Formats: sequence, structure tokens, C-alpha cells
Amino acid sequence: MIEFISQPWSWYVSGTVIAIIMFLLLFFGQSFGFSSNLRTICAIGGAGRVSKFFDFNWKTQIWNLVFLVGAILGGFVTKQFLSTDVPIALSEATLNDLQQLGFATPEGMQPSEIFSLDAMFSLKGFLILSIGGFLVGFGSRYAGGCTSGHAISGISDLQVPSMIAVVGFFIGGLLMNWIILPYIF
Repeated sequence: MIEFISQPWSWYVSGTVIAIIMFLLLFFGQSFGFSSNLRTICAIGGAGRVSKFFDFNWKTQIWNLVFLVGAILGGFVTKQFLSTDVPIALSEATLNDLQQLGFATPEGMQPSEIFSLDAMFSLKGFLILSIGGFLVGFGSRYAGGCTSGHAISGISDLQVPSMIAVVGFFIGGLLMNWIILPYIF
């Protein structure tokens, strides 16, 4: 296995790739966001007969669905062929904070106390995932887009609503991390 793969890549690698993708999207008059894929999938399934929100020409969004499939395939390839069993490098302070919250020493990128089949089928895990999923879905619809759409596409297009939304995302993340998460675990 290649040694550099065991740790997350540096910010400038992904930042450069994101900048190139955003330039191409802006050049071709497209905007990026993953939550719009759910709307497109519902439109393909015929939800436009039930709700006007889903009644649009979904064929104009095929490129975004291809991007979604690519992201899923990329995640699969990364997990199956580019991952190692070497844990990510975390500072001692982070490890201590995680242990105080009840998390074991992480063996991967996600804590198994939340992201495992055992956790998902427990009452607590089910509630966390279902309430969290509802809040993410509701929030992305209410905000007019998801974090990737606003933070990457909206800000690169200098849209003021996206800048406001991203500030709200960060405030929500800080509140969750410092106030709500310690009470859940």
C-alpha cells in the first residue's frame, strides 16, 4: 500500500481540485450542490405529479447525477483499495476529548459508536441518525441548498445568501460540537 494514503491528503490537493471543478462549472453555467440530487431523483420517480417542487425537466440535471454516482464510486474505491488499517493522526487533546465523550480510540475516520451497524440498530443510534437526517434535509431545503452548494458553489459565485448560510452552518456546527454533542454522549 502506498504510504501517503494512510493519512488524509493535504488541503491544497483537494482545494486545487475543487477550484478546477468550480471554474469548469461556472464556465459552463452550472451550480453545484448535492441536495439537488434528491430533488432530481424524486422528479425521475414521478414526484412531480404530487408536488410542484418536483415538476421540472430533470434531464437538465443528468450531469449532477453523474457526479453523485462518481462520488459514491470514488468513496467505494477509496475504502476498498486505498485505505489502510493505520489510524489517522490525532492530537492527544482530541483523543482525550473523544474519550471524555465516551468514544473509543478511533480506528478510522468515523467513530464506530455512531457509524456502525450495531450503533445504527440501537435506539440511540437510530434516533441520532433519523433526527439528524431530518434536520439536514429540512435545513438544506429551508436554506435553499446544502453545505457543499452554498460553501463551494455559492461563495465562489459571490452570492450573499450563500455567505450568510455558511456563517449559519458554522454557528450550528459549533453549537452542536460544544453544547449539544456532550449531552448526547
